[in-house]
Amino acid sequence: MKRFLCLMMFTALVSGFALAADTVKGILIDERSSGEAFLRISGATGQLEGGRIVAEAHTKEDLLKPENEKSGYGVFTDDNKFLKFDAAGDRKALALIKEAKKLDDFEVEVVGEIKGDTIKVVSLKLLPTD
Repeated sequence: MKRFLCLMMFTALVSGFALAADTVKGILIDERSSGEAFLRISGATGQLEGGRIVAEAHTKEDLLKPENEKSGYGVFTDDNKFLKFDAAGDRKALALIKEAKKLDDFEVEVVGEIKGDTIKVVSLKLLPTD
């Protein structure tokens, strides 16, 4: 009976983790450069600047610069938010960037648990370019 209860508790716990996972799509970008991507109105011109197009233009070379790699990675979402990856997510992102054949437009799907402006990454995959 005790084994059965332990098994039931484990199953419930695992199911709870599966339900808690969020899926987010967006552009992989380093934290250091993420500020460039936020939409804003230029004080000089009054024009809208930044946004997804800035994040998409961030190249593989940019992502692999030592200062950018050191800052860590995250995903810039369609709703103009930056979600910072946890340490494991940073390692997964770095491996994905190094293995990627593409040179820019690092659109990704991230599965993980969002807490505030951070996501604990369970899986990370590069999406095909349309």
